[in-house]
Amino acid sequence: MAAGNSVAFKTLQKLRKSFWGVLSLSIILGFVVIAVLAYVIAPDDSTYANQMHISIHSQPPGFTADFIELPAQNTDASFSDLWNGHDANTTEIPFAAIDRKPDGIYYKPYDVDEQEQPFQKLEYENAENMSLSRFRESYTTSKTFLLGTDKYGRDLLSRMIIGTRVSISIGFVAVLISLLIGIPLGAIAGFYGGKIDAAIMWIINVTWSIPTLLMVIAISIALGKGFLTVFIAVGLTMWVEIARVVRGQMIVAKEYQYVTAARALGFNNLRIITRHILPNILAPVIVISAANFAAAILIEAGLSFLGLGAQPPIPSWGSMIKDHYQYIILDKAYLAIVPGIAIMILVMAFMLLGNSLRDALDVKST
Repeated sequence: MAAGNSVAFKTLQKLRKSFWGVLSLSIILGFVVIAVLAYVIAPDDSTYANQMHISIHSQPPGFTADFIELPAQNTDASFSDLWNGHDANTTEIPFAAIDRKPDGIYYKPYDVDEQEQPFQKLEYENAENMSLSRFRESYTTSKTFLLGTDKYGRDLLSRMIIGTRVSISIGFVAVLISLLIGIPLGAIAGFYGGKIDAAIMWIINVTWSIPTLLMVIAISIALGKGFLTVFIAVGLTMWVEIARVVRGQMIVAKEYQYVTAARALGFNNLRIITRHILPNILAPVIVISAANFAAAILIEAGLSFLGLGAQPPIPSWGSMIKDHYQYIILDKAYLAIVPGIAIMILVMAFMLLGNSLRDALDVKST
């Protein structure tokens, strides 16, 4: 079949004509790029963007502070740092003022509560004989926090960027698990029918009846809280919908003439299912997978809010809302609203993409 007449090519052509489809796909790809290049983009590229400065906690967007940066002993960088971040290789000290005295460099610590702080001597050998101007040039810098700082004084923008990885990865892995389990079980149940179908449908119905939260608690008891627990729990609650759809499509498709022709040619059941039927019934599965991606992101955020998801210091949008939801009634509501908006944008993008794919894959549409 010519490329111009293939189903995939026609689907892409229809999708390109959909404004919301193109917009949602662009947003999703943007988030994916941010997730992949998180530690390259993030201002704080330490592991999990976890550099805390309690003295500058809960500062508004655009906040700027002066820092003394003292290099650590081990500053060796590796290529893996671009993916995993690196251990903090500098000691950062926010300061309000700095002065040179006969016995060394003194600084006044920054205080978010604007209380008068006494000058403290900087215990750093290399700076003892430096002039004040040279010390400023070599060891001080000014940082601007575009989204402000959280209640621990960490850069909120960096935490948001690295938290993108959690949402994208949980959606991808959960959907992958649901496809790996749901498609084979649904295909076997629909193709063979009878007792096999009844047994698989019993498993589907039992699994579907178990609430996600209950399954997460059970898996948490078995495996402990953490990232892996969320992956398994979310994936194991989503495969049932895939299996039911594939089963229904398989029951209809196995009666088509091309399946009868394949049997007449002597093809075995495995080849008929994988090479002939499944490629023709994947359209609704693709649409459901896009919706499941959005659902997985919401479930992960909810579980992290309850303390059952990614554990500190891993940044998660849900846990960021949990840490700062009490600020909503204060004058720092943005600390909870910013991650909430990110979740809303990403979930909406996947839902819009699912709707656009549904229209593009509809053979009755022109």
